[in-house]
Amino acid sequence: MGFLNLKKKKIIIFGLANKKSLACAIGRVLVEAGAEVIHVVRNEERAKAARRLFPESPVFCCDVEEEENIIRVRDEIAGKVGGPIAGIVHSIAFANYSEGLKPFHEILKKDFLQAVNISCYSLVAIARHFKNLLDKDGSVVTISISTTRMAAENYGYMAPVKAALDSSLCFLAKSFSGFSRVRFNAVCPSLLKTSASAGIPGYIDSYLFAEKAIPRKKALKTSEAANVAAFLLSERSSGINGQSLVVDAGMAFNYFDADIVQKAVN
Repeated sequence: MGFLNLKKKKIIIFGLANKKSLACAIGRVLVEAGAEVIHVVRNEERAKAARRLFPESPVFCCDVEEEENIIRVRDEIAGKVGGPIAGIVHSIAFANYSEGLKPFHEILKKDFLQAVNISCYSLVAIARHFKNLLDKDGSVVTISISTTRMAAENYGYMAPVKAALDSSLCFLAKSFSGFSRVRFNAVCPSLLKTSASAGIPGYIDSYLFAEKAIPRKKALKTSEAANVAAFLLSERSSGINGQSLVVDAGMAFNYFDADIVQKAVN
């Protein structure tokens, strides 16, 4: 049966883009554990990639920016796959960097609100519209970042958006506690080598710095974050609710590493 006891459990993953996506890594761990994975992707181009990577998994399209699409895909999944759904993975984030880096106070309102809608509110909307499909002991897992209190200029306004996402967890858990035992948690990894991160200006330099700041001098692997997500989706994490689990290989306590300090002062 396996430690996670996910065999035959139906789990929906929102957000796969390609083979480098964290959503893809999570899907692989779940399939290995015997779960029945259902992918929901943004468009047909990504659906083709999902079908190549997961030929045994149903694939649906949904652009979460428009809430009616979430309702539609819920109905499609209910009709073709059914329930109960043991878990949902929300691995969705978007920020418009098309105009390049700007100081935080110059962020356009439309860009900020679009990022909130896609990256944060979509979790609330998915939870609301899928609540009747979810198992009473289901688990919802979103993907955040290791810290929202680090003013990384190139990450810009996505850190405050992720802070809103983190805060939403306990409110969703409280709301759902009135009629279920569904849990809401986040995996919060440090810098990963994914296609989504490649779109962040200056990300490679930040990634290389993270390697130096991590005690083992080796960046976090996508599979390491995926393993934590699978654990949170399983009954083995039944005592964890409304939490943001940091997965950074120790980076947060090692910024004053002697080598980093020496190179900075020299």
